Amino acid sequence: MLNVSSGVVLIVDDERHLRQSLRETFEETGYRVWEAEDGQAALDLLKQGKAAPDVIFLDLKMPRLDGLAMLRILHSSADWRRTPVVVITSYGTSDSTIEAMKLGAFDYITKPFNEEEVVRTARRATEVARLAREVEALRAEVGERKIGAEGELIGQSPAMREVFKLIGRVAPMDANVLITGESGTGKELVARAIHRHSQRSGGPFVAINCPAVPESLLESELFGYERGAFTGAVHDYVGRFEAAAGGTVFLDEIGDLPASTQAKLLRTLQEHVVERLGGRRIPVDFRLIAATNRDLERLLADGQFREDLYYRLNVVRIHLPPLRERRADILPLAEAFLWKHSKAQSDAPHGFTEDATRLLLAHDYPGNVRELENIVQHAIVLARGSLITAADLPIPPGQSESGASPFRAVDLLSRPLAEAVQMLERELIQGALARAQGNKAEAARLLGINRQLLYTKLKELGIE
Repeated sequence: MLNVSSGVVLIVDDERHLRQSLRETFEETGYRVWEAEDGQAALDLLKQGKAAPDVIFLDLKMPRLDGLAMLRILHSSADWRRTPVVVITSYGTSDSTIEAMKLGAFDYITKPFNEEEVVRTARRATEVARLAREVEALRAEVGERKIGAEGELIGQSPAMREVFKLIGRVAPMDANVLITGESGTGKELVARAIHRHSQRSGGPFVAINCPAVPESLLESELFGYERGAFTGAVHDYVGRFEAAAGGTVFLDEIGDLPASTQAKLLRTLQEHVVERLGGRRIPVDFRLIAATNRDLERLLADGQFREDLYYRLNVVRIHLPPLRERRADILPLAEAFLWKHSKAQSDAPHGFTEDATRLLLAHDYPGNVRELENIVQHAIVLARGSLITAADLPIPPGQSESGASPFRAVDLLSRPLAEAVQMLERELIQGALARAQGNKAEAARLLGINRQLLYTKLKELGIE
């Protein structure tokens, strides 16, 4: 029998022999046990003023107050909503079981059940609850900066640590910086971080998305114009470079800059003088940071981008890898987005279930960090309990790192949830081990878990 930490389990079931069996199982592993014969008796027990149990095992089919009704009451209560609930059911695919998971149940077990499975489920539930309490305590203690203030870069992967180091080195300098990476990786956040930590932080940060401005207007938008320079120019217009005096200009998607504008930008970088449409030349003091999701070297070879401008821009280069290549950042980012988009709602979810966590880690994110934020926002709207479940996430089940599905969705949906989740978990761990070439410490780092938990999972799943 597995050894587990002591805690309190509340068993709510109208079958006396089942309660007795579960009691013996939990007491043998160090738990204290409370019992209730139905939902109403359980609520009466909770209202007596005792501390909330560490985990509740709840039958769905009971007289007086059934499991679903009790689950709704628990998750509407500030005192009990954080307590993980494991549903006891005879049919893992029944509508009531699915409804219970949507309401925020942590997991479910089906009758008849294996004692070790029950204990493992209790252990996982209490551990998740403990971590959730620690996160909440940490938030209360150190405030929003600790979990990622608005606009702050978040990441703990080796790749992001290198990005942070580069930002620290380049920020005090006035050199031009080129930021590369796929769309949605956070290039503007890097640019803002460089500005924030530079000697120009007291000046403006002026950003412009090059392809978002019509080509006919881009030059006047960047460099400004004089009154009378063209029909409709009834007053002087200050361009973005002038507006950024003493600060930073950020040109996003510079690979889409038209050839004519490339030439004028080069002169501006060489002389630090802008020439307004209409003729006046004005000295400007700015630092340039540019970003692109395109291959500038290929554009150079194809004659679509000026070589002299490329070398002016590429003084210091910072590359942001896609999210699929830094999976250790997925959960910290998801947690930060959850806090960001739910902090104003008192009844919003405060965390992710284990199956949701696995699904988040397994997804490829072709839209990168921007896609992850959208997924979390979507899940906050759909979630009905205190935790976001896999069913709340708009991610196709079973998607692997390469984008192919090792399991068809119909195969997963035809299996009990616990088995389907185990299949996904196995695939994720095996993928991490393959990428790490069998190095368990590296695999644990890729998965964002500690080595001891990885060893436990390897034993549970029978992975060599």
